[in-house]
Amino acid sequence: MKNLTFTIITVLSTGLFSYGQQTPIIEKRAQNIFVEFLGQGLLVTANYDTRFTNKRNGIGGRIGIGYINDSVNGITTIPVGINYLLGKKSSFFEIGLGATYFGTNRDRKTIFENSEENSFIGTMSFSYRLQPVDSGFSFRGGITPIFNSKFFLPYYVGVSLGYTF
Repeated sequence: MKNLTFTIITVLSTGLFSYGQQTPIIEKRAQNIFVEFLGQGLLVTANYDTRFTNKRNGIGGRIGIGYINDSVNGITTIPVGINYLLGKKSSFFEIGLGATYFGTNRDRKTIFENSEENSFIGTMSFSYRLQPVDSGFSFRGGITPIFNSKFFLPYYVGVSLGYTF
């Protein structure tokens, strides 16, 4: 009887003090390639965006390049910036800050109000981002104010379509 009582107590207490093995979920960092219309790239740009840690949200950065030529004038833009994603799963709010280089063979006065001495424009981003958990189609849209020492354009907007991997 003592053996049976000891066995029952041992089996019951083992269940109380044993821990199941939990497989750690390894989250991979989100990376995106996308085409942006207007926005921080100013025109149409091809871009790469990534998180700096192995997370789907948090701090990250972006870089892109764009070129438009209308047979008389050419404009090259290179947006670079950092951003922070707030959210979970596939929906995020993006806050970003950056600078965009623009080079042109036309008078820059006609583009950004007397900004001829400055080939950089400051940019911000306040956007919604749809970014799938695994991989697939991504979307981004929002307000992207642009500025330099001579002007501030708070209502500039941008939209991007791309792929998350």
